Amino acid sequence: MALVTVKPTRMDTAIANEIAHNTNSGVEHAAQAMTWGADEHVLVALATVGWLYTRLRRPQNRRIADHVLVVSLATAVLPHILKSVFDQTRPDRLTASGHGRGVPYSGRPRDAFPSGHAVHMGALASAAGLLPPASRRLARSIAVTLSLTRVALLAHWASDVVAGFTLGVIVERAIRPFTLAGSRQRARP
Repeated sequence: MALVTVKPTRMDTAIANEIAHNTNSGVEHAAQAMTWGADEHVLVALATVGWLYTRLRRPQNRRIADHVLVVSLATAVLPHILKSVFDQTRPDRLTASGHGRGVPYSGRPRDAFPSGHAVHMGALASAAGLLPPASRRLARSIAVTLSLTRVALLAHWASDVVAGFTLGVIVERAIRPFTLAGSRQRARP
């Protein structure tokens, strides 16, 4: 049993009810496929491949690859720790009508808070600040869209996603001074 029970807000409940009453299996299947883009296993694997690539072909990008890998690992572990502290029932466990319209079951029933996928996407959106403006906007748009798939699937309440996304931004910004400090110092002179 977790230490803290988190209750959904009225807004969370209203949003989940609207989704449950107005979704269909096509929307749910599309959201289910898209949500893989924010999965911790996929992101850690991609960060590892990027890290290895910089070691072999792009030494000038090593610090950024180090940063992305460390952030990916941190955001993969942190939600699991928090889910052992917080209990919250997922909205998909509270709808009968949604399941009739294609809403799948997600994860463990009481692991809604925070959204781990949104933690990863918040960190990605924050790290996108290191990219040129056009790439930054694209990365942030993708991060927000992938986070919202968790709400569309009723895997999380909207507040879980907002909290997770915000936490991801905080984690990335907290790690940045340690992983990118050397590259900033070299760039100044």
